[in-house]
Amino acid sequence: MNSPLNGYAAPDISSMIAPPSPQPLAPVPTPIPETKYFQHTDEVPEGCIVLDEPTEDSFGYPVDMEQVTYVTRQLADGTSVDLPLWVFTPGVDNMPEGEIPEGGWPVIVFVRGSAFHEQNVLDYLNYYVRIAERGYVVAAVKYRASDDAPFPAQMQDCKTAVRFMRTNAERFHANKDRVALWGDSSGGHTVLMAGFTGDTVPDTSDYQPVSAEVKCIVDWYGPTDFAMMNHYPSSQNHHVPECPEGVEIGGVDVLEHPDLNKAASPMTYLSADRPTPPTLIMHGGRDQLVPFNQSCRLYATMRALGKDVTFYKLDNSCHACYGFRSDAALNIVFDWLTNRL
Repeated sequence: MNSPLNGYAAPDISSMIAPPSPQPLAPVPTPIPETKYFQHTDEVPEGCIVLDEPTEDSFGYPVDMEQVTYVTRQLADGTSVDLPLWVFTPGVDNMPEGEIPEGGWPVIVFVRGSAFHEQNVLDYLNYYVRIAERGYVVAAVKYRASDDAPFPAQMQDCKTAVRFMRTNAERFHANKDRVALWGDSSGGHTVLMAGFTGDTVPDTSDYQPVSAEVKCIVDWYGPTDFAMMNHYPSSQNHHVPECPEGVEIGGVDVLEHPDLNKAASPMTYLSADRPTPPTLIMHGGRDQLVPFNQSCRLYATMRALGKDVTFYKLDNSCHACYGFRSDAALNIVFDWLTNRL
């Protein structure tokens, strides 16, 4: 059998490249912070395209990800379920000018929406990475689905995730005093409920007495008043027992149970005498699933109570798309967080 090297003759490239050192060179010790000063090479083979820019990395920090179980819950049918967090942490080992800030990275506990049903948490993987690149620890939460555990299970799981991150702050190089909530759709509802109630009921005993109070909240197009959703244009019915809101309050008709609707409304937990975390609301003017008015109701209530609230209407954006998957939308959040987290 002929070897593929049989008859192979390497081309002579000696005239095309820089000549080698006569002897092997000793390594040049270069600590990571000094990499930008490493000896420059002037070698340019004919046809090579030389770029003077870019000279700076624009992605931000490299990102590490770890999946952990933050709590095990007992379900009504007697079974148990391990609830995971996916923790995305900025990395500095291979970033010359990167360093962990004093006290650790600020933390964002992120709740992905799912109409309160089973979540596909990692379908927002690109968001988590982009956020962590900016210098935040992101804890992406899996909550109990409403089919297995209705309200207030989701907000309780969110609070437990906050406490878990505080308890394990050193492990993730996180700052336990700089914790924010961010959620979209049903996740927006969840973070509003958890953020507005903090260490008050509805609550759980997990990781107590560690606090579940947070510095601020980012709500992307979350429902806020189930009973009013059908009074504004939508692509679905929001009051029948099998709708997401009906399942969330126990599989009942929303309009027939004002007491349950009130209990599941974030506005119920706002008052002038109880401090409320600063809140950023963002909602699309063409949202086909959660009527834009839901955020208007929350915003008007918070304004009337003198709360720190900021509201952006993405005029032609829909539910989770046509504007929300953009650097512009993320930059609004990052700029807002700069002054509040």
